[in-house]
Amino acid sequence: MTTTATLYGKISPKLAEALQAIKLLVCDIDGVFSDGRIYLGNHGEELKAFHTKDGFGVKALIASGVNVAVITGRQSSIVQNRMQALNVTDIIQGQEDKLPALTTLAQQYQLQAQQIAYIGDDIPDLACINYAGVGVAVQDAHPIICQQADYITTINGGFGAVREICDIIMQVQNTLHKASGASI
Repeated sequence: MTTTATLYGKISPKLAEALQAIKLLVCDIDGVFSDGRIYLGNHGEELKAFHTKDGFGVKALIASGVNVAVITGRQSSIVQNRMQALNVTDIIQGQEDKLPALTTLAQQYQLQAQQIAYIGDDIPDLACINYAGVGVAVQDAHPIICQQADYITTINGGFGAVREICDIIMQVQNTLHKASGASI
């Protein structure tokens, strides 16, 4: 069996073929775009850290023709603002059961499951990992998620894992060379 070389290592031909069909990348937030920690201030303010590498990857993937959406269990204006800055239009928050939101997105964009990649890190993402044509776990995801994923990133959540899957999708779809712009 021949493998396909990516910037992050080799993947199977089956995974490369599946990634060529991706039209929508759906991401969890906490533990995927962030490192999973939530900082709470004395006055109730909440802070999250986002990596600029992920931001560039999302913007480049969208520019290449693959849509990006987020589904998260928490509600946060920080997430809303960050995703809007990245030109993500589907920002679905407050979803403890994420699968109905994912299937709604599939219907909205008239996509089959095989055209969707989902990246997550914990048990609430399991149904979406199993539904998507390509289920992705971040390197430091819960072991059950890693067991079910089609691909495990080489990078931990919050430190460029989203960028990794964006780069691999673009590399397999032969659009990575078009990536340009500024990190945000």
